[in-house]
Amino acid sequence: MPSSASLSRARAAKAEVAKRLAGHPLVNGIGVARVDGGYAVKVNLSAPVRSGMPRSVGGVPVKTEVVGRITRRPVPA
Repeated sequence: MPSSASLSRARAAKAEVAKRLAGHPLVNGIGVARVDGGYAVKVNLSAPVRSGMPRSVGGVPVKTEVVGRITRRPVPA
């Protein structure tokens, strides 16, 4: 698995990952993150996933992180 990719390749891979994981109940968000002097796709999860997450897309690494459930914060008055 490659350790990182260019920003443009990571953005294209992010779009593909978003299509593949659309509607997945544990995915909180998908973005691009800096890794090893380049970029990777980062998938934020509400809980650990045993399978189904791609390790790379188009040669771009896909990193996952369990960040927990995301909730809306109240707006201060």
